[in-house]
Amino acid sequence: MKPGKFFALVGAALIGLSAFAAQADQLDDIKKSGELVVGVLGTDEPATFIDPKTREFIGYEVDLAKAVADKIGVKAKFKQVAVAARIPELQQKRVDIIAAGLTHNKEREAQIDFSVTTFVTGQKALVRADSGITDLSGLAGKKVLTIRGGTQEPNIRKAVPDVNVVTFDTSQQAFLALQQGKGVGYVDDEAALLRVYAKLGPKKKDFVVLKENISEEPLAFGLRKGEAGLKKVVDDTLRELEASGQAEKIFFKWYGPETKSQFSTRGFKLETDTIKE
Repeated sequence: MKPGKFFALVGAALIGLSAFAAQADQLDDIKKSGELVVGVLGTDEPATFIDPKTREFIGYEVDLAKAVADKIGVKAKFKQVAVAARIPELQQKRVDIIAAGLTHNKEREAQIDFSVTTFVTGQKALVRADSGITDLSGLAGKKVLTIRGGTQEPNIRKAVPDVNVVTFDTSQQAFLALQQGKGVGYVDDEAALLRVYAKLGPKKKDFVVLKENISEEPLAFGLRKGEAGLKKVVDDTLRELEASGQAEKIFFKWYGPETKSQFSTRGFKLETDTIKE
């Protein structure tokens, strides 16, 4: 081998190792910066939303993310992101982790890594009572509203192939459009859907929640690919919360019988990052 070629190969190898080291140092970088930057929706009550009094982010996912930051020994800094921008924000290193109602599925595993499951929900449809629709098949050929960039749109298209889906930047916009008669149905994760339904008060009689689940959604924190050190800290923190009983307390604080969500049980645990095929 010629000397020039040898040194070129050595140089390329060193560059590759340097790039790997830079990629693998995220946890160290977080410790050095003193901040864990967490991407949140901020519009997904009670998972992440803005406290009207303090103007700070609060909610179920916020509490879990703060526990991770405490474990690392840094401060949690929350950055609001759009649904469609969650994974790009993570990949472009604008946030360290995503805690924003992110569904863990096989397709996304090719793009990012996931923590252990933090929440399990099903997606449902809410329809106008005057539509006469009683099951999912009744949405065929009808206009259904949902949020842009999530799994809601592909899942309702899969369940009802000839449905007409119109998407909005936020779930609030989509739900308002339903109330304004711009569609016959609205699709969202069950917990979020039941919460906005409960807020309707006397107007609840004008809408019906269809019984069938469109899909089952395991939610998790999103992490950049290959960051084994950070993933271990995140997973260890969540599993420790589960083992201590704190995870259940956090769940019922935001979703329990005394809240608008009115969940009486929790049908999942913070223990595995494995999902069904």
